[in-house]
Amino acid sequence: MSEPRHQALIDALGAELMPVRRLLPPWLRTLGWLALVTAFALLLFAHYGEAPMLRRWAGAPDLAWAALGAVLTAVTAAWAAFALAVPGRSRAWAWLPLPPALLWIGASGLGCLRTWLAPDTSIATLHQSADCLVFIIAFSIPLSALLVGLLRRACPLRPLLTALLVGLASAAASASLLEICHAFDAAATDLLTHALAVTIVVAVNAAMGGRLLSKH
Repeated sequence: MSEPRHQALIDALGAELMPVRRLLPPWLRTLGWLALVTAFALLLFAHYGEAPMLRRWAGAPDLAWAALGAVLTAVTAAWAAFALAVPGRSRAWAWLPLPPALLWIGASGLGCLRTWLAPDTSIATLHQSADCLVFIIAFSIPLSALLVGLLRRACPLRPLLTALLVGLASAAASASLLEICHAFDAAATDLLTHALAVTIVVAVNAAMGGRLLSKH
């Protein structure tokens, strides 16, 4: 092949290449997702105010610790999902949400051992616990959809593991938002309902998000 024809072939191939926009660092993309969580929180605070939540936390610090664990679980799970979507990143990133998740679960369980009710609370009935389940699942839908949409641009090499983290992040964020308007104390039925909601969100993300993240 002569030099002119060789150069012409290179030019033709180069003309078909599409420019690739470099992805932002995982922590910045996590902040972008958290902006939606924050928007939901501001809307809930505008409606319910923060005083009832703060009174509950002051009267029962275990509720505050559980809320902190849920918030940190949401942040670290989302960060781990974005990190795993970067080629070459270690699978160990998946363990990042474990410590805050243990705080979330442990503090929630300890609340059942208290002998007094937190201020402005009561024990949730089965119907009221079901409302909490609906709340967590409903808020998890847009949060999961946004995370999956952001992650699809990165082409995750471990779609199922990434989808599990998406589910955990969305469920934990939704549980955190529930704290703003959750006027019920820690009780076995309420906590089991929360656990069921989180399990459903994670399972659905694993089933649907894993497929979406593996299709490009």
